[in-house]
Amino acid sequence: MSYANSRIPTSAQQGAHDKLARLVERHLSTPFRKPCTDYNRAAFEASLAGWDGRAPLILDAGCGVGHSTIQIARAHPDHWVIGVDQSADRLERRKPYPEALMPANLVFVRADLVDYWRLLHDAGLRLARHYILYPNPWPKIGHLARRWHAHPVFPWVPRLGGVLECRSNWGVYIEEFALALRMASSCPVNWEIFTAEVPLTPFERKYRDSGQPLYRLVCDLGEGGAAARDNMDSIDGARP
Repeated sequence: MSYANSRIPTSAQQGAHDKLARLVERHLSTPFRKPCTDYNRAAFEASLAGWDGRAPLILDAGCGVGHSTIQIARAHPDHWVIGVDQSADRLERRKPYPEALMPANLVFVRADLVDYWRLLHDAGLRLARHYILYPNPWPKIGHLARRWHAHPVFPWVPRLGGVLECRSNWGVYIEEFALALRMASSCPVNWEIFTAEVPLTPFERKYRDSGQPLYRLVCDLGEGGAAARDNMDSIDGARP
């Protein structure tokens, strides 16, 4: 089987979903009351056990096998880098290097991001950098609500602040993510087609080598984004 044979996600959807804005608005105005599980609370605590409480935090959300987390940690040796994925199998296949060569400023944790993002916020923590690299695009029209930017947890993402970077090989995903992020924050949102000279993930390498266009969105959310704070404060105020 040929290596560089990856396909761009196919979908009958050619642009931003016509129901996306309405769905994001609903999530911004309606409390998300799903309880965080004890398992995810324990995972959250474990992810900070080695942190000195001072190093800036970087989150690699949905880190998969962790190649990106390792590269990010090496590029930011003065930060505490957290790689989170919900798959034990992916995390067990994460290390392309001997343990002795692994950066000391990173940790991998198995957790559900739906809980993990909210636990970060509830702990009063803010991120310096935040990566969402090649998330499952759920390209079918009926799967809109499964995409991160259309999920009820999305309002917590901009509130965590920092420089947020999302990458995808499906242009529609980035277009939608940008739309949702503009609604959830007051920060400028820019995206572009880019060349991954040094791929961060195995998927990125395969997509690049297959000749696919790669899309990157970068947004500096500062301390969390004024609009995001205003929206979330109104939600918090609605909680019993």
